[in-house]
Amino acid sequence: MNGVTIESARILLPVVITLIAPLFVWLMRKDENKREAVSFIAAALTFVCMLSMAPAILKGEVWYCHVTTILPGLTIAFSADGLSMVFGLIAPFLWFFVTSYNIGYMRGLDEHAQTRYYICFAVAIFGAVGVALAANVFTLYLFYEIITVFTYPLVYHHEDEEAKVGARKYIVYLMGTSKLFLLPAMVLTYVLVGNLDFHLADIVNGMFSPQVVAEHPRLVALTYWLFIFGVGKAALMPFHNWLPSAMVAPTPVSALLHAVAVVKAGVYCVCRIVLSVFGTKTAGLLTMSQVYIGAPGSLLGDLSIAHGTAYIAGFTLVVASFIALTKDDIKARLAYSTVAQLSYIVVGVTMLADTAIQGGVMHIAHHAFSKITLFMGAGAIYVATHLKKISLMDGLGRRMPWTFGAFGIASLSMIGMPPVCGFVSKWYLINGTLDSGQWPILLLLLLSTALNAGYFVPILYRAFFKPAAPEANIEQYGEASKTMVIPLCITATISVFLGLYPQTFLNFVNILGKF
Repeated sequence: MNGVTIESARILLPVVITLIAPLFVWLMRKDENKREAVSFIAAALTFVCMLSMAPAILKGEVWYCHVTTILPGLTIAFSADGLSMVFGLIAPFLWFFVTSYNIGYMRGLDEHAQTRYYICFAVAIFGAVGVALAANVFTLYLFYEIITVFTYPLVYHHEDEEAKVGARKYIVYLMGTSKLFLLPAMVLTYVLVGNLDFHLADIVNGMFSPQVVAEHPRLVALTYWLFIFGVGKAALMPFHNWLPSAMVAPTPVSALLHAVAVVKAGVYCVCRIVLSVFGTKTAGLLTMSQVYIGAPGSLLGDLSIAHGTAYIAGFTLVVASFIALTKDDIKARLAYSTVAQLSYIVVGVTMLADTAIQGGVMHIAHHAFSKITLFMGAGAIYVATHLKKISLMDGLGRRMPWTFGAFGIASLSMIGMPPVCGFVSKWYLINGTLDSGQWPILLLLLLSTALNAGYFVPILYRAFFKPAAPEANIEQYGEASKTMVIPLCITATISVFLGLYPQTFLNFVNILGKF
């Protein structure tokens, strides 16, 4: 562990708060106002605790707290560095807004099992905070699985046949990849290294010593690929299909899946594995030929394993964008958009160039604020109109200007238009492709950006400029409740703020490698 390491039990506060929040939700189950107030209070306290660590982290400190030792080199421990803060700040912060949105959505549709719903939601945030603050692979794996288990009831919330099918695919994909790939990767790492502690505050040198890499290059490379495909929540193809299937869940759950906890935990894990387990030096040294048999000097032989991952992610972001173009259901279109946008993050950290890493890690936060706005907008449209099909939304923007206005701002971020924050991420990513000489990746990024415009602009055109059919009777519609509309307007505004002041999260990223 490099950098100035500070032993502090304060790092446990966000974990403890999110751990006890579900208990208080259950205790307040008979009073819905108090029950939901628990989530507001827990979100605020967790965010404040995370934020209180920020000044020290920005000075280059790494906070650490050991909880227990299971076996030599196998511990439960927590730490906070720049990468931790990016994910650790957005999860509780967005939890606050989603709770407000939850009230309007769940009460507006008179949903059943609301206490179970809020408990599982809170435990999912507990898992996200644990993932963000994990100091080693074992702790990361533990909280990664907690997220999977407790989001399953949320996906299955409607308890109908469609929910059953979607939830089954959700659990099979995520538990299957973690058990088949992620668990063996963890075991291999323990055998090769002797412990599972992240190499914090240094993204160049990973956990694997030069001697281990030299003696077991294929085994180290295999471990890398097991890690990458074991993180099913990152939704890299072909392990992505659980994400569109999970759209059977209530829309606030979709926001949790796509912006707050689940997929963000996935791409965060990829970032942590690439940067803190392997480091840019190891990931750039090993080649594809060390996994597959190939002649030295061949195309595969000259391609690092990290760059190989970037090409898989590039393929994912383009194909997912093409599929999004074909979807008329607004949540399905947003789901495939998420599959594509997650790959921007993976592309960034696996190109190994400084600017690309900066863009990729920043996009964890930038995508979160924009995508949660889009899903909350889709939910507000459904609660107010019961419409899901984009083809039926002609003229609706004139009846719901706040909702569609916020949706439009978030769409611009997904496309990468200034001054919204998505532009900043893509600017750094494109510069990273130039710095690393990865011209094919550059072309994939530009193609994906054009496709993003292709599936978002028609929604806005229909809503604001296309006249509604007389039989649609859109005059009957109006904005959803303020508890739904205000949060999505705020998150849209924050997306613009982050575009104008990208250093908000960039400063945490820069601490990682002293860029």
